[in-house]
Amino acid sequence: MCRPRPWVIVPGIWNSGPDHWQSLWQDERSSDGPGSVVRIAPASWTEPDPDDWSRAISRAVAAVDEPPVLIAHSLGVLAVAAWLGQRGHAEVVGAFLVAPPDPLAPGFPAAAAGFVEPVAQAAPEVPTRLVVSDDDPYCAVDRAIAFADVLGAGVVRVGALGHVNVASGLGGWSAGRALVTDLERTI
Repeated sequence: MCRPRPWVIVPGIWNSGPDHWQSLWQDERSSDGPGSVVRIAPASWTEPDPDDWSRAISRAVAAVDEPPVLIAHSLGVLAVAAWLGQRGHAEVVGAFLVAPPDPLAPGFPAAAAGFVEPVAQAAPEVPTRLVVSDDDPYCAVDRAIAFADVLGAGVVRVGALGHVNVASGLGGWSAGRALVTDLERTI
């Protein structure tokens, strides 16, 4: 059996708490040893600065031994989309993006105003899945699907799971973990 690809965890604004599926997955993956999972560490969790988050993604990707899979949630999705657009694709092998927020929606945090919706990339080269909830209060389904089209990402609709976070009652979100496994099989 092959060693699993490392992961870079890219949470949303304020980071993901200990009960969030990203944190639970990180704890689980950490048992695979050093370098198996790295979480970004921007200085601007509460007043997110896109450049700071981009540098944090670059540092996290550089901290693993081989190109990782990016695992992003919420504002982290916008950060990853921007990073991929700036950096190219050779540094990562996949992106699993969950519950993007819509920067044009009324509920978008004012503190994150520097983040923008994804922009088209010439030729998306990174296998990418965008997970969309049918009742996400931060992004309408049609907007999320439009983001996926721009990114060249496959869309996975997961039904009514809110913002796919702790409030959604997902715990370790085993169904999401299975989606990552499916993505990793295509890499």
